[in-house]
Amino acid sequence: MSDNTHFLVPKGDYKNLIAFQKTECIYDITLYFVEHYLPKIGDRTVDQMVQAARSGKQNIAEGNETGTTSMEACIKLVNVAKASLKELQEDYEDYLRNHGNRMWDVNSQQCQNARKWCKEHSSPADYVRVCQLRDDITLANITLVLIHQADFLLRRLLEKHKQDFLENGGIKEQMSAARRNWREEHGMGYLNGNYGRNGKNENNNPQK
Repeated sequence: MSDNTHFLVPKGDYKNLIAFQKTECIYDITLYFVEHYLPKIGDRTVDQMVQAARSGKQNIAEGNETGTTSMEACIKLVNVAKASLKELQEDYEDYLRNHGNRMWDVNSQQCQNARKWCKEHSSPADYVRVCQLRDDITLANITLVLIHQADFLLRRLLEKHKQDFLENGGIKEQMSAARRNWREEHGMGYLNGNYGRNGKNENNNPQK
């Protein structure tokens, strides 16, 4: 931090993070997907997929807020979001494998078109319209594209947090630096050594 009198600096509105916007889209698509294409009774996959999708976005939000006081907690929560999306990825891949192994090849025209479209769209409303126009196989593949894009963005977010920690340290370091700076600015730099403003040790008795 350039000004050591400041700490507890907010990380900004998490809703402006593209990574969060992507995971919000993933969550809304998943709600639609399990409602329309998975059995309602006797299948834990529904709850697991919804919870994994929810965890993906909620942990980004929580990590962003927690990062004000604990970079360690922030990094851990972002990593939990990544892990949750990985779990969701496996569920979608399982679905495709069990329905004819129709996962798009990364070099296919379908996948390339989806990657371009998903990169340009981060509003849940856009994907709600897609859900109503595409079948289950297409929708599962589109969601996988989104998951890969979100994972990439979360890796970049983790690198940003790592760099922020290397440059600024944790909250304890920032608080100590802010306290030292405040004392120096107010002529109280010697307080730790029980010195007064004139630089003399006021607590020691004169030597005999």
